[in-house]
Amino acid sequence: MRLVFNILAISGSAMFAGVMLVIGVTLGGYWKSLPASDFLDWFGQNGQFITRTIPLVVAPTLIGLAGSLWSGWGEGTARAYWTGAAVCIAAVLVLTVAWFLPTNAQFASRSIPVDQVPARLDTWLMIHNMRIALAMIASVLGIVAIYR
Repeated sequence: MRLVFNILAISGSAMFAGVMLVIGVTLGGYWKSLPASDFLDWFGQNGQFITRTIPLVVAPTLIGLAGSLWSGWGEGTARAYWTGAAVCIAAVLVLTVAWFLPTNAQFASRSIPVDQVPARLDTWLMIHNMRIALAMIASVLGIVAIYR
């Protein structure tokens, strides 16, 4: 069972990073190419597709991390790496709830002034890049935990 948890933790974190990478690079590049008003229209019509992808990668990641922490708790070095991975994913989730959900809702509802959209989108993408890095670090920490 430990192997299954480790696989879920590592592959889940890597999938999470990959999904966010596609959102940031592909959609982010597209969004920046649009006039602010068109971006808000796009987000209002399509933002829910982004929201649907996240649970598909968060669930296996959290199950894997919880199981890996539990099964490796007695091993100090492994526990430290799994804890680091869990902290990275927790930070991603905090950023998601604290910044991205409200900001995405503002984009979707067009409640942000159009002249503020480019700066807000730049901030969105910068913070999003931090989430990508954190998820990638979590995956690497999981690999290191196995080979400690």
